[in-house]
Amino acid sequence: MMKPNSILGSYLIKQTILNFLFVLGVICAIIMMFDMIEILRRTSGRYDASVGFLLQYVIAKLPETVDKVVPFIVMVSAMIAFWRLSKSNEFVIIRATGVSIWGVLSPVLLAVFGIGVFWVAVLNPISAKLFELRETMSYRLSTDNPNAMLFSNKGLWIREGKSDGTVAILNAGNLNLQDGVLWLRDISIIEVDDKTQVKRRIEAFVATLEDGDLNLRDVRIYKAGQQAEILNSLKYPTEMNIQRIKDNFVDPEAISFWNLPDTIEFYETSGFSVQRYKMRYLSLIALPFFLMAMVLVAGIFSLKASQRQGGVLLMIVSGIATGFTVYFTSQVVSAFGINAYVPVWFAVWAPAIIVASISISVYLHKEE
Repeated sequence: MMKPNSILGSYLIKQTILNFLFVLGVICAIIMMFDMIEILRRTSGRYDASVGFLLQYVIAKLPETVDKVVPFIVMVSAMIAFWRLSKSNEFVIIRATGVSIWGVLSPVLLAVFGIGVFWVAVLNPISAKLFELRETMSYRLSTDNPNAMLFSNKGLWIREGKSDGTVAILNAGNLNLQDGVLWLRDISIIEVDDKTQVKRRIEAFVATLEDGDLNLRDVRIYKAGQQAEILNSLKYPTEMNIQRIKDNFVDPEAISFWNLPDTIEFYETSGFSVQRYKMRYLSLIALPFFLMAMVLVAGIFSLKASQRQGGVLLMIVSGIATGFTVYFTSQVVSAFGINAYVPVWFAVWAPAIIVASISISVYLHKEE
C-alpha cells in the first residue's frame, strides 16, 4: 500500500489538487460567462446597473451553481489525473514495482476527501453569505432601487413554546431589514394553552426585533369576555433572532453548514417540518464520501495499462454518461427523502454506498 506521505503519494495528491483547481477554474469561467450574458440581457437599456454591480451579482451567484456540479468537477479532475498516469506509462511502472491498484487510488482518495471537507467547512459558509447577497441584488434589480434592502415580502409564520406551557403563534405580513434592524408589519400573535384553547390575541401595526424582544407599536390585546386593551407599545419576549428568521426564507442550500444544526433544532421545537434541512445537513456530511465514490468511478474508465487509439473518446463518453447517471439517481433518491418516502439517512448515504460498492467490485475483479 502506497503511503500518502511518500514521494509518489505526494505526487498523486499534488496532481489531483492541481487538476481539481484547473477544472474548477474552467467551469467557473464558463458559468460566469453565461451568467454575465444573461444579466446583461436582463439589464439592457438600464443605466442604474453599473458594470461593477453586474460583476458582483455574477460572482455572488457562482457558488450556487458550482455546488451542484462539484461531484462532476471532482470526477473529471480525477479522470485527467488517471489518464495522464496511463498515457505517460507511469501507471504501468507503478504497478510493476508491486503497488496494488489500491495503493494508486489511496492518495487520490485522501486528496479528494480533504477537498470535500474544505468545501463543506470553509466554502459552504461563504456560499451561504453570497446567496444572501445575490437575493438582495436581485431585489434591487427588480425594484429599480440600487439601495433597496430585501428581507422578505411573503410574510412570516413562527410557532414558539413558552416556559409556562403556552404556545405562541406569530404571523407578520411583511418583513424588511434596514441598517441591521428587522422591521415587521401587520403582526398577529395568538397564545394558546396546552389544550389548544386561545388565551389571548395580540395585534400590532409595526414591530422591531431587538435584543430578544419584539418591540410592538400600536398594540391591541384581545381576551375572551374582556374589552380590547389598547397600548402604544409593548415588549414581547421571543426566542427569534434575525439569523433564524432569515433561514425561514431561503432554501436549505443557502444556510451555512455550521448553522444548520441550530436551525433544525429551532424548527423542530417550533413545530415545522425539518425534512429538507436534515437532508441538506446530512448531504453535506456525506459529500466528502460521495466525492470519493466519484473518484472510484473515474478510475474504472481512465486507469488502463495502455491507451489504445480511440480509447480516450470512449473514456470521456463513458465517464460522463456514468457520472450523469449517478448524479440523476442521487437526485431522485434525494427527492424521495425530502418527501419522506424513504428515511433521510438512506436517501443521503445510499447513492455513495452503492456507487462505491459497485466500483470496488469492479476493481477486485480486475485485480484478479
